[in-house]
Amino acid sequence: MFAPVYFDHNATTPLDARVLEGMLPYLTTQHGNASSRHEYGRAARRAIDEARQRVAHAVGAHPTEVVFTSGGTEANNLFIKGAAACLSPGLVAVSAIEHPCVREPAKALRRVGWRLRELAVDADCRVASADFHEVVNERPSLVSVMLANNETGVVQDVVALAQAAAPARAWFHTDAVQAFGRLTLDFRKLNAAGVHALTISAHKLGGPKGAGALVVDKRVELLPLIAGGGHERGLRSGTENVPAIVGFGLAAELGVADLDARTRHFAALRGELEAGLLQQGATLFGAGAERLPNTCYFAVAGIDGETLVGRLDRAGFAVAAGAACSSANPEPSHVLLAMGVPSSLARGAVRVSLGADNTVAQVRDFLSVLDTTILQLKGMTALTS
Repeated sequence: MFAPVYFDHNATTPLDARVLEGMLPYLTTQHGNASSRHEYGRAARRAIDEARQRVAHAVGAHPTEVVFTSGGTEANNLFIKGAAACLSPGLVAVSAIEHPCVREPAKALRRVGWRLRELAVDADCRVASADFHEVVNERPSLVSVMLANNETGVVQDVVALAQAAAPARAWFHTDAVQAFGRLTLDFRKLNAAGVHALTISAHKLGGPKGAGALVVDKRVELLPLIAGGGHERGLRSGTENVPAIVGFGLAAELGVADLDARTRHFAALRGELEAGLLQQGATLFGAGAERLPNTCYFAVAGIDGETLVGRLDRAGFAVAAGAACSSANPEPSHVLLAMGVPSSLARGAVRVSLGADNTVAQVRDFLSVLDTTILQLKGMTALTS
């Protein structure tokens, strides 16, 4: 069977075999509902409690601060919509580079009287300090700035931003989905600086799809998105997805345990990749800022990104033209446009996001295939011009 090289780990990661092994009993013999009073139910409840402890430990939080959800999208919506529902309509501020699952619920608040302000970023994808301080002076009620961008990999100084926002007394949230398992997360440190909630997801670090969490300061009042039997401290009703939650806990524990080794591995691979890309005349986006060690976002002038991704896929390399959740949108990346990248170049964007199983040999093969593919596409362009 043909198996392409997988370079799209920011979209999702392969399920770790150790995580699958831990999940299997809860997909077969341990099938109880965690709300049931008999031993099957009690076993499911214990499994959820243990997973919550693992996730909390991995992000430096208390287990009672972890609210399990179906993923990052639900967790982001729970914070933005849930917090807004408990406040008088005011100003909500989100960065211009947020994932759609933050931008869209923030936009939706305008229908119930809220004002929306998108925070500008600089050419390297960092929130612009002057614009941020201007917004803080307008005293927003809610602020959301992602910890690491899913396209460029650029890391924001969330601690400094939260400290700067403190005088406004806003609830401050950060989408840490891409950062989890690639950077050290410490909710105690973030919370002390003024971050009140963060979002994480299992499938970005070797866990299953369908499990995420909002880690939230218990002082934040939230109206649940899903009402029912009062699960998850009344913040997320519904029968718990026990196998996925168990897998989330194991993936979180494993992800923290070998973070340093993975970081060094990613850095070596990306160094090799980006040196080769620069030799081929590529533009690297966000290269002047701190980035996730596994992420490289680039474009080659005159080459369409979607076309290049399709050619590379047929040659055996799975990469992305941007965020997986925005793949149906033919428009240039809103992240790159916010950075001031011309739309003609933004349309050429390709993201390579590396994983623990990728090798230097795979990177070198990719560069060789990419060079040949670019020459072919430029030749076709010359023939039709």
